Amino acid sequence: MIRTPKIRNMEQFAEASGLSRPTVSKFFNNPDSVRPSTRKKIEEALERFDYRPNIYAINQNRRLTKTIGIVVPYLTDPFFGEIARMLAAKCVAEGYSPSMFSSNGTAEQECEIFDNLRSMKPTGVLLAPLGRLSDQSAVAAFCKDVPTVLFDSNIRDLGLSFVGSDNTQFTALMVEYLHRTGEPPALLEMKTPPNPNARKRRQGYVSAMEYHRLAPEIVQIDGEGWRLEDIGYAGGMKAFADKAFKSRTVLCSNDRLAIGFLAACHEKGLKVGIGPDVDIRVAGQDDHPFSRFTYPPLTTIAQDYESISKRAVEALLDAVKEEQVPTERPDIFFEGKLIMRKSA
Repeated sequence: MIRTPKIRNMEQFAEASGLSRPTVSKFFNNPDSVRPSTRKKIEEALERFDYRPNIYAINQNRRLTKTIGIVVPYLTDPFFGEIARMLAAKCVAEGYSPSMFSSNGTAEQECEIFDNLRSMKPTGVLLAPLGRLSDQSAVAAFCKDVPTVLFDSNIRDLGLSFVGSDNTQFTALMVEYLHRTGEPPALLEMKTPPNPNARKRRQGYVSAMEYHRLAPEIVQIDGEGWRLEDIGYAGGMKAFADKAFKSRTVLCSNDRLAIGFLAACHEKGLKVGIGPDVDIRVAGQDDHPFSRFTYPPLTTIAQDYESISKRAVEALLDAVKEEQVPTERPDIFFEGKLIMRKSA
């Protein structure tokens, strides 16, 4: 069996094709700009050799600004504000100008942002999509037009790469800790969460409870949108009224729900914390910037903001500089770190 050589860049491809690099580059910029016989020769070479040109890299010198777009669901959410701040700092350090956008939780605004970014001709985009609320065909079309790395929320097979947290590991780590130190936890979550990571966390909770041979206890609360603290408070009050909790340990799907739930505990006169005289333990996930300032300070799982932001920017810039498209989209997940505070 004769193996065709592995072609790593356009220069090697041109040499193997018996053509000059300027001619090959001209073809990739506009196939109609070369003679029909040359075009046929290049197309035959593309079939023969293992080479997939990266159009983003080819176009890099002739079209793009030094701008990198950063898109999040809610820029006013301190979690997204913090990671966007770190992403912007990494972009500046690499010599690029970041432009921030917030889709404000709606697919319509997310699509409008895509149109605005196309007109800006950015080097690339770091996108935290709405997930299942997104217009998936619009996200797919945008990722074809503009080099895009996804973070926080993963939409399978879209973008150059995904960089984010291992949400299943988050919940498994917290369940293990809470089970080891007291009653196993109930999971408090929204019935219709806006955050797409909530489903991964529920899966992680169920798997971890079953691993420890415990029966999962999931308490779902009503609420729509991103006012998560209000939803956590109102849902917590109703859950207490309905006597929904069998366990005296409650793991909230995220820290913002937990902050609202802590307010409900206070309203009910419940003592939250560690020790024989407490009424309930409460934990969250994310290490939200405000979680250490709750009363009592919230036990949680910390996202690795620094590593996620650094690797996302690296993945985007590496991809647009490479002349060959990777055959598979790399997904990069970072584990969370247990942060033990006084709430659990």
